[in-house]
Amino acid sequence: MAKRADIGSKRLISLAPNAWVQWVTGNSQVRASQLLDAEFQWISRESDVIVKASSPEHSEFLILNELQLRYDQNMPKRMRNYVALAEEKYNLSAYPVLINILPPPATVTIEDCYDSEFMGLKARQDYRVINLWEVDAELVLGQPLPPLFPFVPILKGGGSESKLRSAVQALRADQTLNQLEPLLAFFASFVLEIPLIQQIMRWDMTVLRESPWYQEILQEGLAQGIEQGIQQGVAQGIEQGIEQGIEQGIEQGIQQERRGSLERILKLRFSEIPVEISIKIQALTLEQLEELMATALTVNSLDEFTQHLPN
Repeated sequence: MAKRADIGSKRLISLAPNAWVQWVTGNSQVRASQLLDAEFQWISRESDVIVKASSPEHSEFLILNELQLRYDQNMPKRMRNYVALAEEKYNLSAYPVLINILPPPATVTIEDCYDSEFMGLKARQDYRVINLWEVDAELVLGQPLPPLFPFVPILKGGGSESKLRSAVQALRADQTLNQLEPLLAFFASFVLEIPLIQQIMRWDMTVLRESPWYQEILQEGLAQGIEQGIQQGVAQGIEQGIEQGIEQGIEQGIQQERRGSLERILKLRFSEIPVEISIKIQALTLEQLEELMATALTVNSLDEFTQHLPN
């Protein structure tokens, strides 16, 4: 079953596939014909979307779209593997594109190729990199590029009340785009004050939680956390009873997932978080963690969040 983030990425591209493929390739003659399966035997990632496309110059080919909330330093090798598997599966040449949604820390360099040498043998894979914070919001709204409307607040020149109102108006003008309002609210919360977003969009926490990217943040560590928690709980349950151990393991797993999710939200909104805050998060109860999840999404600064932490 596809993960929510995968559904979100495919949904975005499927809204205007021709506009999307022309934008990522920079070629107005490219046309999209089909969204293909992006799952492979050894690799399955929620952010991959493959589009079969064509142009007068290149005939049929693949456009490999990798959407990332933040750049991962392992991405060059992943893109190399992604291209090789896609070309083998579909027997077509591939044009790989990496779309980074939020900027990484200043110490991270975003690479646009995989380049290695081992025992005199070289391997190289180029791919196009598009950083959304470098994309002009006015261009997106003017062309228009509907799949990028939800990202307007984090685009270049898009972090203003007027641009948010323009994006909301564009979404509400087309019934097929209404479903993207939660995602627009989510990214608006990174750059604008929450009361202003609520005023413009009649937005609340329930709407934000419907965003597939919000769900990705929450669910990313859930399976691993619960599995580890069950293992720990069962080990202790040998003495106290298997049933009690499993229950304890599930609770520990959920608590671990909540800690990880809270830290990911803070990092997405405010980049790196101080060690002392991370230590305090590790000591929070499940109830405290759940209360602070909403707080992390609504405060306007890391200092403001710190004020809500228990002493």
